[in-house]
Amino acid sequence: MATATKLTYEDYVRMPDDGQRYELIDGELYVVPAPNTPHQFAILNIAAALHVYLLREGGGRVAMAPLDVIFSPVNVVQPDVLFVRDQNASRIEFRGVVGAPDLVVEALSNSTKRRDETVKRELYERFGVNEYWIVDPGAKTVKVLRLAGARYKTVAELRDNDTLTSPLFPGFELPLATIFA
Repeated sequence: MATATKLTYEDYVRMPDDGQRYELIDGELYVVPAPNTPHQFAILNIAAALHVYLLREGGGRVAMAPLDVIFSPVNVVQPDVLFVRDQNASRIEFRGVVGAPDLVVEALSNSTKRRDETVKRELYERFGVNEYWIVDPGAKTVKVLRLAGARYKTVAELRDNDTLTSPLFPGFELPLATIFA
């Protein structure tokens, strides 16, 4: 009986520079296709709003893909947006974020929707990412998941005229109309 060989972070960093983005989940390599324009505009709007908030209020750093989040030797992903609080700044290294960011944001696309809502959700939950925002540019919705113990709980399903907030960012308010503008 043959067994599959799991790839590691060392294998991942040796991937050819072929213009593709890769992620490694439980040792399995995934190619991440280029996102569509609604995806990119929504992610940029979220990252920009968080960046402006953090410049004004402080409290941490926000970054956009491509930036590696290294959870373990066999789990390396590139969330669309991530946030690391100041008290966890030691997780930010030259090569990427080592350990769990405090927030990850993934925008769904046809090619990644299933993985973002299942495999990556479980991965983020397992490694202790406090909050996970799932942005659907097609439906113009945002689902907010927050750790409650060791499991995610859906704390908000936003649409239409709703406004995105989070206890990670006191006073931060981002209307969905702005996200999907």
